Amino acid sequence: LSSARFRVYTSRDVIGVEIGGALKNVIALGAGVSDGLRMGQNAKAAFITRGLAELTRLGIAAGANPLTFGGLSGLGDLIATCESPLSRNRTFGQLLSEGLSMEDARQRIGHVVEGATTAYAMAELGRRYGVETPIADAIVAVLDGQVSVDDAIHVLLTRNQRAELD
Repeated sequence: LSSARFRVYTSRDVIGVEIGGALKNVIALGAGVSDGLRMGQNAKAAFITRGLAELTRLGIAAGANPLTFGGLSGLGDLIATCESPLSRNRTFGQLLSEGLSMEDARQRIGHVVEGATTAYAMAELGRRYGVETPIADAIVAVLDGQVSVDDAIHVLLTRNQRAELD
């Protein structure tokens, strides 16, 4: 499967690969919001990093190897999805930041936006495993129309401060 321009790496951590591949789409929604609001690269990098921590905590609770999330199917896929202008999930988040509703943003994209559905599953996994998922919860609240994008950002930024690795 490898060639001069493509190399395949394998993993035995099916749980970690599946969780990383699914949940990165949720984080990409938030990265798109950051882009749409022109919050800057530092804010976006901080958001992606906190998103990686959130999906890693969920993965560990589900039995994944934490090292998987620092590899290609974790961090690599997360960066690609959060940074690509072709990412449907990032674009969807950007449209939400511009004030479009979930349905209007979906129609504008015209394709499946996995992160919108997966955000609900991510929040539910957090409840099931007793893992805090503030990012997933904030995205679900925006998707459900319970809070505005600005209010969701405010909720995330005013959470109790603590050490990064707690």
